[in-house]
Amino acid sequence: MAESTTRRAFLGQSALAGLGAGLAGATGTSVFAADKVNAKQEPLYQISLAAYSLHRSFGKALQYPDLAPFTKKQFGIDAVEHWNRPFFDKAQDKKFLAELKKRGDDAGVKSLLIMIDGEGNLGDPDEAKRKQAVTRHHKWVEAAKSLGCHSIRVNARSSGSYDEQLKLAADGLRRLSEFAASHQLNVIVENHGGLSSNGGWLAAVMKTVDLKNCGTLPDFGNFGGYDRYKGVRELMPYAKAVSAKSHDFDAQGNETHTDYFKMMKIVVDAGYHGYAGIEYEGGRLSEIDGIRATQKLLERVREKLSA
Repeated sequence: MAESTTRRAFLGQSALAGLGAGLAGATGTSVFAADKVNAKQEPLYQISLAAYSLHRSFGKALQYPDLAPFTKKQFGIDAVEHWNRPFFDKAQDKKFLAELKKRGDDAGVKSLLIMIDGEGNLGDPDEAKRKQAVTRHHKWVEAAKSLGCHSIRVNARSSGSYDEQLKLAADGLRRLSEFAASHQLNVIVENHGGLSSNGGWLAAVMKTVDLKNCGTLPDFGNFGGYDRYKGVRELMPYAKAVSAKSHDFDAQGNETHTDYFKMMKIVVDAGYHGYAGIEYEGGRLSEIDGIRATQKLLERVREKLSA
């Protein structure tokens, strides 16, 4: 994936203390999810499409407002994960957002979340810049709410020592999560470079924030040299979404970087039964063929895990 309002809101500690009370760990739903998925209900997990999978098509063969109907027609998928870059200047454009929602509703496609990039570092060592980054994300919380999403995905970029970055990222995330809670929305962090690609570090950030509406979006890739299976296992207790990253496939249809059966077993063993979002980033196959290959693999793994 690519790189990772002015309104301020503060919640009383009593409200935060009761946030999400009684909800268990990683169920694949979120504190503010529109749909609660029964762990015993079929399918074992559902499949969504991350908009970034089609990033080369936007503005050319595909206009962003057509994402939902295109997804349903081409792949039969009924849920999408938006990416803010193609409509970066339209977070507060009510007409655009209303049309985007209508296209999705008409196609029977849900909007699950918006992935946010380019709005500053939530763990910036400079307190003024950190607060500014938090504020710049406010409009996306509001946009996600208007689309019917349960979360925004953010980055936890910072600088400094391991412990300094942990403290700084937790501070920014807590501030943003408090604002998002007032909109009944989650803030979820992807392993997306820097220390966020260290599963142990990001899990420690979640423990430090300690808010029910602040969680993770484990991505099967983006771990650099860190063990991806270990990383996902560490992040799953806080997961409110999952990114099924893919790049290339062998003759048997298996992803060449990630053992999908092993990875999805980690996911479902953690109690997650929500959406696995297809995020194809390869170059050998076309975007459409890469998405289809990932979808077929997820379906095949689901069938095997359900047996």
